[in-house]
Amino acid sequence: MKFSQTRNLTALLSASCFLLFIALATPASAADIRYITISATGTTTVVPDAVRINAMVSVLGTTSKGALSIASTTSSAVRSALTVNKVTTKDIATQSITVYPEYSYPASGTPTLSGYRATQSFDITIRNATTAGVVVDAIVEAGGDNLQVNGVNPFVLDNNKATETARTAAVKKAKAKAASYAKLLGVKLGRVIYLDETSTPSAYPIYSGSAKADSAGTIVDLGEQKVSVSVTVRWSIG
Repeated sequence: MKFSQTRNLTALLSASCFLLFIALATPASAADIRYITISATGTTTVVPDAVRINAMVSVLGTTSKGALSIASTTSSAVRSALTVNKVTTKDIATQSITVYPEYSYPASGTPTLSGYRATQSFDITIRNATTAGVVVDAIVEAGGDNLQVNGVNPFVLDNNKATETARTAAVKKAKAKAASYAKLLGVKLGRVIYLDETSTPSAYPIYSGSAKADSAGTIVDLGEQKVSVSVTVRWSIG
């Protein structure tokens, strides 16, 4: 009986020591870590270095085949004008080609067939923004009354440098704010334990550019565009 009690006591002590060892070896949980979380936004402005032109050839003919043929001829003239102005084929993309009957709708009576409308729309990238006005004039002259220019939009071709500048500003703001809070709270900033970034994939315009034809030639106003990066940073504190 005495031997049995001794054996039970030994087992109990061994189990207690094992549990104590686990408790000492287990690190503090994430919930026990104190931290400061700060969000900040960095912004920079940049002048666009490229322009995107949306243009459409539109022809009304008596037959669908005739309308499409004229539209194709006009489109070829527009492409030639772009080539002359050093716009490469990789920067000329057809967005759509359509042919459909077009009707007129009088106030009274049944709709009547006006003809057949053929269209071809283009998305054109001008990598040298300073030549955009000249290019607009060239394609308008080549396309004549069959060409519509639906949009001329300046943009930043490569905003990596601007994004890096905005990111640097955002992190500096976050770090300065965190240091200010740490001082006010009487704590010390530790290592960064979390970081999340939200950045604009392309620049947002501050002033939208547009093309306006006049006797002196078309001028595309580039304006400025804004690039923003927002960060959320978490520091441990001690």
